[in-house]
Amino acid sequence: MKKTIVTVLYLASLIASAQPTGLPAAVHPAEQLAALDGGFWLAREQHQLRQLDGQGQEIGRLAIKSTQLDARGHIAAVVDYGSQQVQLLDARPGQLQRLATLPATHFSVEALCLYRDPQALLHAFLIGEEGQGEQWLLSASPARKVRNLSLPPGVVHCQVDDASRQLLLVEEDFGVWAYPADAERPFQRQAILLKQPYGKLKGGASQVVALPGGVAVLDQAGMALHLVRYVGQSWQYLRSVPQAQERDGIASLAQGILAQGVLAQGVLVRDAHTAQWQLSRWPTKAPTKPDTLPIVLPLAQTDPVAKLGDAADDPAIWINPSNRADSRVLGTNKKQGLLVYDLQGKEQQLLAVGRLNNVDIRQQVKLGTQTLDLAVATHRDDLALVVFNIDSDGVVSELGRIPTGQQDIYGVCLYQPKGGGLEAFVNDKDGRFLHYRLTMQDGKLQGQLLREFRTGSQPEGCVAHDAEGVLFFGEEDKGVWTTSARADAPSQARLILPVGRRLQADVEGMALYHGPRHTYLLVSSQGNDSYVVLDAQAPYRYRGAFRVGINLDRGIDAASETDGLDVTSANLGTGWQEGMLVVQDGHKRLPDGPQNFKYVPWSGIAEALKLD
Repeated sequence: MKKTIVTVLYLASLIASAQPTGLPAAVHPAEQLAALDGGFWLAREQHQLRQLDGQGQEIGRLAIKSTQLDARGHIAAVVDYGSQQVQLLDARPGQLQRLATLPATHFSVEALCLYRDPQALLHAFLIGEEGQGEQWLLSASPARKVRNLSLPPGVVHCQVDDASRQLLLVEEDFGVWAYPADAERPFQRQAILLKQPYGKLKGGASQVVALPGGVAVLDQAGMALHLVRYVGQSWQYLRSVPQAQERDGIASLAQGILAQGVLAQGVLVRDAHTAQWQLSRWPTKAPTKPDTLPIVLPLAQTDPVAKLGDAADDPAIWINPSNRADSRVLGTNKKQGLLVYDLQGKEQQLLAVGRLNNVDIRQQVKLGTQTLDLAVATHRDDLALVVFNIDSDGVVSELGRIPTGQQDIYGVCLYQPKGGGLEAFVNDKDGRFLHYRLTMQDGKLQGQLLREFRTGSQPEGCVAHDAEGVLFFGEEDKGVWTTSARADAPSQARLILPVGRRLQADVEGMALYHGPRHTYLLVSSQGNDSYVVLDAQAPYRYRGAFRVGINLDRGIDAASETDGLDVTSANLGTGWQEGMLVVQDGHKRLPDGPQNFKYVPWSGIAEALKLD
């Protein structure tokens, strides 16, 4: 079977009638072209790479027999034919030379493509013909594997559309697929264009190039280009453009290069019979503007939980009053119990008490004659509240359990009324909230039900503002609500931030940052892997949103698909002088592994969102 390669930067949104335009003679020997920044090009030939300026004049040459070729900025990558390893290249004008070589894979690399993420970090995707794949972070020194991939067999070409963050794969005998390129997103595919009877292709596909808002697909025979548009979250077929001659290569044209007077908007096509490149001028739209949410870096991460899959869920921060640097982070493991970490992320305790979901903490709680630091978690098997004592050294022990009678217990948050004592709001997946007062009678914990109220659909995250007597809670598909936390007040709720552009379902973890001037509400916007910040006082002004990115220096991956979170404004020592945010990470990368929790300095959040 014929295997072909393609590289692209910009493409058309609608294909117009193409008028071939002559190109410099130096272009034609190239089996593959890759555009570089500043109007330069790399041309891959059988035994060498040549670097060309905007007029097609050679300005650099490197003897290397290679396959594949892709580039971002002035970094390029090929597969060295001799070693069968990915070779990185310095492709600055006039300085074409080898850089690092990636470690050998256990499969033959049949497709190679690069990706520049929203942090401007460079990645590479390496794909084998039997469905094996790897993603590498090239911006790390040395390069680090991000994750292993499981892909369709028979992939002959890939490309990443940086703007939409989609990995485009050509399964030669079947069609073209799109996967999320971000390692933190769930690895789920969408069909772009498949062969009949599943789609419009008469046979398979050979190459794909990204468009602003879509893609162009060259069919397996090289006799037609198909245009598919990306609308909302789905792909919409537009039309095909028959080719007069068989094509075995396509590439996009970067701005102002290769021929004097030739417009930037166009696609280069390679005639299979003459091995000549021609320019087809197609009208284009501006590239899709990427998401520009600021990115804040974590300073630490916890040891992974002991169970694979969806296990880690909700953290809570305990402040050591005698030595804040010796504070603790408690985290639930939905498959095992309660974990206790220090501020370096090292596991200090595992309480294997069963399937816990959410956890919350209050300190200096008076119960009977005792003053205690308490953590309360929801137990999915016993349908109960599990109460833990935290001693002065941060050692956690179970104190007792309070049955709730709920059908599918889920989230919990604590409330310390001004009059003292401790209360808990616990919810069920059916939308029911139970409001309890916790008491101690003859050394035994008890729960007194104070009231009950409901949401219209599934809730989970909640947090109480003790000083104001206000409860915030999330309805996962609807948004953020507020109501009175007082048991003697009406339970009428007000929607303060609906699900939409700023907050994307599921609405998950919530916490309050009590700063010197303002109190802020933080909410996990799981649908777009971000964290929303609101004023915690009416009118609940939206202050912005951010993401947690990759910390290259510390080898910490980004955070995504966050369930629970907690935050404190306490000075916890170096790096945490203004406090700390802890978030659950739904996908552990660098390398793959069980889930964990990320520690983020509040100073980085305040700077990113200009909070005072």
